[in-house]
Amino acid sequence: MSHPDPRSLMLRLFLPFAAGYFLSYLYRTVNAVLGPVIAGELALPDNALGLLTSTYFLAFGAAQLPLGMLLDRFGPRRVEAALLCIAAAGAAVFALADGLSGLTLGRALIGLGVSACLMASFKAFTQWFPPERQASLTGWIMASGGLGALAAAKPLEIALGFTGWREIVLALAVVTLLVATLLWRLVPDKPSTGSSASFAEQMAGVRQIFASAHFWRYAPMGFCFTGGFMAVQGLWASRWMNVLEQLDATAVAARLTWMGVAMLGGFLFMGFFATALVHRGVPLDKLFRWAMLTAFAAFAAICLQPGWAGDWLWPLLGACFSLSNIAYSLVAQAFPPTMSGRANTALNLLVFFGAFGLQWGIGGFVDALQAAGQDTAAAYRTAFYCLLGLQALSLIWFLRPRRAL
Repeated sequence: MSHPDPRSLMLRLFLPFAAGYFLSYLYRTVNAVLGPVIAGELALPDNALGLLTSTYFLAFGAAQLPLGMLLDRFGPRRVEAALLCIAAAGAAVFALADGLSGLTLGRALIGLGVSACLMASFKAFTQWFPPERQASLTGWIMASGGLGALAAAKPLEIALGFTGWREIVLALAVVTLLVATLLWRLVPDKPSTGSSASFAEQMAGVRQIFASAHFWRYAPMGFCFTGGFMAVQGLWASRWMNVLEQLDATAVAARLTWMGVAMLGGFLFMGFFATALVHRGVPLDKLFRWAMLTAFAAFAAICLQPGWAGDWLWPLLGACFSLSNIAYSLVAQAFPPTMSGRANTALNLLVFFGAFGLQWGIGGFVDALQAAGQDTAAAYRTAFYCLLGLQALSLIWFLRPRRAL
């Protein structure tokens, strides 16, 4: 294949991958608005709603390790385009389902189908652009995800005023197929990018990553902080705002929109300023540390004083979450470039397993507490306190002196 025109390469790479990550984040958070509607129509309890929403994270996380190998061998264009077809099929199954099993299957297929959207873009940028340009590209691609989160808030709530949730999800299936087609037709392949390593050699690299003390310094943070925020943002934030703060659906959608705006601002900050801060002597590790300390303080205040803290601390939490993605770069720095894809997907595995376990676990725990006699508000507060405790433990682990690792 001939080398693409440099003037068109940026658009041919960035726009299709940005559209894919936009859809990935839209699918990830769409149940924060659609979930209560679906639960009301199909009479689903909180435990069932948590299960079907979090199945996205389980399938997404389970795909991460084989995904790194597939991207190295077949390239980002082929892998992401094929997987997005699976996501479109999952959206169709979800939209046509009449019970929990069909909804859960559709949600799992969606999670599998969008599992490559971020990692494939990282792989493509690594192939085609020098290192000094990749920080800004990463920020912009993450910003497209922030736009997806925004679309899953107020615009989605407005759309529900004109049509049903099934029609919305079917429309997303069609859009997903169109994005898969764009990826297949527009994105260039880098010649001779396939990995020559055997499966055994690739697995040896995976074992090396999971045996690394450096990796395990960040892994609990990914599980409890990044995964925890995804679990809360994707479903339980809206329930908390409704139950603890007595906000109606319109006010909840507006709050989620502000969270999305704050996330988008954080992603753009990464794109524009992360490299400049490093050049000015501010290490990424320090930026990550202070962002997570701020996130912990914000979440603690939300748990303790939901009415007082909600209007401004939920958006602050969204901004801090966007900076948690710095961990991917920090983890990858400890490994050779040939292993960076597997290092990132290994961390992603922990992040999405955390999102799955915590999202489903919160729903099950709330149901159990209500069955034991707690009212709904007290049950949600107890569940959020437990998540806060897990985050405190992971933060203590992360902040330990490095020589103790």
